[in-house]
Amino acid sequence: MFEQWKLQHFDPGAGEEAGCARKTYDDGDWLQIDVPGDVHRTLIANGDIPDPFYDQNERECAWMEEKEWWYRVQFDAPQAAPAADERLQLVFNGVDTFATIWLNGEKLGQTNNMFHPWAYDVTDKLQYGESNTLAICFDPPLSHVTQEEIEAVGWGRNPERVYMRKAQFGYGWDWGPRLPTIGLWLPVELRYERKAAIAGTHFYTLELNQTENQAVVALKVEVDRFATEEPLTATLKLTGDNTIEKSLTIQGDAATAYLVIDDPKLWWTHDLGEPFLYTLSVTLSQGDEELATQTEKVGIRTIELDESVDTDEPGTRFFRFVLNGVPIFARGADWIPADSFVGAIPDSHYQKQITAARDANMNMLRIWGGGIYEHELFYDLCDEMGILVWQDFMFACAPYPEDEAFAESVRAEALYQVRRLRSRASLALWCGNNENQWLHERNNWQKGYEQAPGALYYHHILPEVVAEWDGHRAYWPGSPYGGNDHSSMLDGNRHNWEVWHGNGYHRHFGEEPARDNTPEAVSYLRYAEDMGRFISEFGMHAAPVRETLERVIPEDQRYHHSPSMDHHNKDNPKNKGDNLMIGVTGLPETLDDYIDYSMIAQAEGLKFGIEHFRQRKPHCSGTLIWQFNDCWPVLSWSLVDYYGFGKASYYYMRRTFAPVLASFKVREDDKVELWVTNDSLETIQDTAVITLRTFTGHILAEIHEPITVGPNQSKRIRSLPVKAGNDRYLMVHSTNGLFYSNRHFFVMVKDLQRDVVPVSFNVKEVSPNELEVELSAEAFAYFVHLNVPHEFTYISDNFFDLEAGETKVVRVVNNAYTLSADDITISYR
Repeated sequence: MFEQWKLQHFDPGAGEEAGCARKTYDDGDWLQIDVPGDVHRTLIANGDIPDPFYDQNERECAWMEEKEWWYRVQFDAPQAAPAADERLQLVFNGVDTFATIWLNGEKLGQTNNMFHPWAYDVTDKLQYGESNTLAICFDPPLSHVTQEEIEAVGWGRNPERVYMRKAQFGYGWDWGPRLPTIGLWLPVELRYERKAAIAGTHFYTLELNQTENQAVVALKVEVDRFATEEPLTATLKLTGDNTIEKSLTIQGDAATAYLVIDDPKLWWTHDLGEPFLYTLSVTLSQGDEELATQTEKVGIRTIELDESVDTDEPGTRFFRFVLNGVPIFARGADWIPADSFVGAIPDSHYQKQITAARDANMNMLRIWGGGIYEHELFYDLCDEMGILVWQDFMFACAPYPEDEAFAESVRAEALYQVRRLRSRASLALWCGNNENQWLHERNNWQKGYEQAPGALYYHHILPEVVAEWDGHRAYWPGSPYGGNDHSSMLDGNRHNWEVWHGNGYHRHFGEEPARDNTPEAVSYLRYAEDMGRFISEFGMHAAPVRETLERVIPEDQRYHHSPSMDHHNKDNPKNKGDNLMIGVTGLPETLDDYIDYSMIAQAEGLKFGIEHFRQRKPHCSGTLIWQFNDCWPVLSWSLVDYYGFGKASYYYMRRTFAPVLASFKVREDDKVELWVTNDSLETIQDTAVITLRTFTGHILAEIHEPITVGPNQSKRIRSLPVKAGNDRYLMVHSTNGLFYSNRHFFVMVKDLQRDVVPVSFNVKEVSPNELEVELSAEAFAYFVHLNVPHEFTYISDNFFDLEAGETKVVRVVNNAYTLSADDITISYR
């Protein structure tokens, strides 16, 4: 119905003065814009602004913050007015952010929150049988914030953002540009309803009875009665292998049906079983008249947060998720918005990114609190692919105002999002914010412990809404939160920024925060000091692939710390990553050196950290890497860059996150142990082949070690009587193929004594969209990787080692491009 939207900008106040709200206003020379969509993308396509991702063009878009932006559209209303028991609602699903809306020149209302819909009953306002005009004026967001308010914030990046219920990252972050969005970022619809509407549904699992092989589930149906007080009927159909049908009489505004499911097919994360989804349809009727219908996918499963005492580590408590009665180890990453322009993210981008997360053996993604409550497709894909979702509410790294109007807006936002997402099989946890309690206490450590501004939300409003409108899923006040220091190792979840930022370990409330950015202080070996319960953020920077840099960095700026390269590094100081590389690879001399060295430091560091955390299972029960993705082409902590190219760390994590992991641990006496971690629900038996080799291929020692590891267990297998050296390495292989081979260096990469040998490769064109690449080397080859110029290319393995005499075959698939042997180049170190 709503096509041919038009866009124009004015100085503040000038649009209304010119008559833009009037039905008769001539908008013939305005730009066309897609809804949902994005103003920046529209201006780029029209040549009005340069690509803000290229070079330092971000700065060329600053003027957009100072303008008001007008949308207009003409649409035809129905021929006849609705009957007395019917209504038409104009629903704006996402308005970003401060807008005034007119219909045919009459003001409908004003908006101030992009995180919930705005609906207006226009039954008596439409002009039936003729054309109608919608006009929307978006104010400059900063016009709603005073300088006095900004100065009152006290701390936090770009403090003006905290007074707005809009995506916080748009005002810049340590990985993102300042490109605050504006406009209609979700669909607009004219909704016809008769007598009553389905206001909400809530499907949840009450009980799993393993003895009887039954599940008890509940479905609450909420209705909005606007033209009837008579009883309503909800007909429920739950379809899996069979269909269960039940009728429910609704006398008031809600009613709940209870169903007993025989032989239920449970929803599991993809690594533990099938993420089976039932189709649930709800039809609302009165007598023989059908009023509304709704269909959704639901899963039968229970999810709990276990905070019980860990008796094996006195003074600590667990922080672990329990799925269908099974404690799990969460392997995953933190998710930020997939684009700076959140209204214009292609569906294919979500499909490929979430698929990449699943292929990397991740079973959890955390939606970070400075972005958006994600599009429906994100949750659809996580439901379908068996990936749990940790859902932050949208508060991040700042104190927030607690005045009555702001609190009312937050409550409306929370109410909408909880009711929207509560039936999702993938949704595991509601979390109050990102780092607010932790940073507030660190920034005010001299004052002793006090609640952070915004505590009204994290400790009252949000948990109250979750308890009332969900009630079957845990709420956690913040990430990190718990213990004596909100990033405690003893209780709750923590963020490890001791590595990368150089924060000091073992801090308590009231102690001055320590920070040391020297190479020794930020060494990834310090992950071994972290005895946390659940690490919901940790990570380090790396460059994206050369292909990405060439798309956004001018040719004369393609060197480490050039003005353009540093502009695409939003962290400060800009040389922070240098201190990490100094200890691992040494400093780079060329662009290719920088790309590889930063990737090596990131990948080896994350591998070391995850191996340590997984060895500590169950005392540590989760690791979420900061961060999975990027919102623009940038030097950042991501595993997968903006264009979908996996960094070395992505492929390292695919191997290190496998359900069964064999890894090495260096003890304080420098002896080396072999550990096997089994996240599966079955006992595994195998023979591990452990070899000590020189880089030229000479076998110094070989051990064949039988292993048996119970389900959901991490186990020390044995100590290894090996002699360390910089000319050798340890390798473990699985005889039965139960785990990826894994390698241990005794020194940092820069100190290895070895020759760089050529890698031979041959490319076979299997089909127009698939290649097979066979690689081999006569001596140990490190960091072998295939370079492919096409985004979102699936590569079965990459950034790997080749042992002397080893041959490896790698699949390359991209259904969006025709692939040829000429697309493949090989690099190694």
